Amino acid sequence: MCRMSQSQSGQDRFILSVLKQKRNGYFLEIGSHHPIDINNSYLLESQYGWKGLMVEYENTWEELYKTKRTSHYVIQDARKVDYAGLFKIYHFPKAMDYLQIDLEVSNRSTLDTLELMEKTLFPTYTFSVVTFEHDIYSGNHFDTRVKSREIFERNGYVRVFPDVQNQGNAFEDWYVHPSQVDMNLVQTMKTENSYEWTYIMKKLPVP
Repeated sequence: MCRMSQSQSGQDRFILSVLKQKRNGYFLEIGSHHPIDINNSYLLESQYGWKGLMVEYENTWEELYKTKRTSHYVIQDARKVDYAGLFKIYHFPKAMDYLQIDLEVSNRSTLDTLELMEKTLFPTYTFSVVTFEHDIYSGNHFDTRVKSREIFERNGYVRVFPDVQNQGNAFEDWYVHPSQVDMNLVQTMKTENSYEWTYIMKKLPVP
């Protein structure tokens, strides 16, 4: 059993389930917010030895990033980050383990950032697991859900859980890349239906 989740909707449990409790992985967390509370990478880093890069626009929690986290962080507009350059500086592997994109769909920063990554990062780096927040419940801003799905599918990603719900609000898609995960395991949980995240947690093959 993985240790207590710090995610808002069990994303860290999904990651660890798919990657079989992997230790010493690498992550890119775009929209990291508070470095501990409702954070998808804190458990991975603190209990499983992962390292990575956190990207956050607001500087509210910068001191906590310095004192409570060991991974790299950037306080910057996610649309202006040189991801490929930082990956080279930090010697991140081309086979990365987790990508989070959790930004504001209403100002197009979510889609802008994904489009930037497709041009500059996806040609070289692949992520085993992705959680992408499209917030479709709040409206069809810039057609983010449809366009993001086209981008991920074009780059070989497989959607495992579409329109994950939090209190009835469909807000995220969860993906894997078949080249880096056990697809036999993934097929035991994959669905075309939208479910509440608490139900999804019951479907995860966590030992």
